[in-house]
Amino acid sequence: MKPTKKTLLNPKRQIAVLPWRPAPEEGKIEVLLLTSRETKRWVIPKGWPMKGLAANMAAAREAYEEAGVQGYTAMEPLGSYIYDKRVPQGRPKRVEVVVYPFHVSIEHEEWPEMRERQKLWTSLEDAAEKVDEPQLKALLLSFDPYHPPPKP
Repeated sequence: MKPTKKTLLNPKRQIAVLPWRPAPEEGKIEVLLLTSRETKRWVIPKGWPMKGLAANMAAAREAYEEAGVQGYTAMEPLGSYIYDKRVPQGRPKRVEVVVYPFHVSIEHEEWPEMRERQKLWTSLEDAAEKVDEPQLKALLLSFDPYHPPPKP
């Protein structure tokens, strides 16, 4: 099903983190993907904004609940991407996801959604091949926490 004209013009907004850590190879990083609960597609931790929490902190909470990771969330987003959220009944909902870099410092052995998802630490290139959303692929391939782009 195609989204309606209204949802194309006014997408809902979600928040997400791109969890990363230094890789064993000098100067390289790994990013964390997880499977969605319903479709088992590879995604990054994301959710809806939470009342009383800054967007980046709400996204960090989602990272703990969905993937069992904690760390340092950037104040400024890396960028955003658009996707069509599948809903049990009715038309897909157009959603804009604002993504914050998230340097992982703690990985828990147990977390709230551990029985509902799989996790995978992988290279940026491999992550970009695994995700479905073209704009998320582009964000992954452009991400470099050691050399962030200059602010406009």
